[in-house]
Amino acid sequence: MNLLYISTLLLLVISLLASPQKTGKALLLALKKFLSILPTFLSILILISISLYLLPEHVISEYLSNNNLFSGTLIATLIGSIVLMPGFVVYPLSGILLKQGVPYTTIAAFTTTLMMVGLMTLPLEKKYLGMKIALLRNLVGLFVALIVSLSIGIFFGEI
Repeated sequence: MNLLYISTLLLLVISLLASPQKTGKALLLALKKFLSILPTFLSILILISISLYLLPEHVISEYLSNNNLFSGTLIATLIGSIVLMPGFVVYPLSGILLKQGVPYTTIAAFTTTLMMVGLMTLPLEKKYLGMKIALLRNLVGLFVALIVSLSIGIFFGEI
């Protein structure tokens, strides 16, 4: 991660040396874009925080580790499609679920939908991509998540 920051800073300095005016304009444009997205992004973060509070790890684990692989995976897919979490939260949570006996198939459905399908981000996507593209992106993400889950289930012998 530090390499990314150092590279970005180095490229910014090179850009400033090459053309201070263009770099200044680009930074100003980036700041304006960031500030225009910020209110919607903060709303999404608040919704995510509320969701995480209402669905703590032990509740999620209880519903996902039931004896029926199909219903657990379906519940995981639905929860993952609604809630959105960053990867640095999803992967440790998946490790906890695995230790609590949740099948790989269900964890795969949960993690891939958390990362690829986002009903909470739909307002932001609709604003910038349009409703058709936002829905299409989410449907494709859901389809891919189900294929990944099925493949993992087959690979680990759960299906």
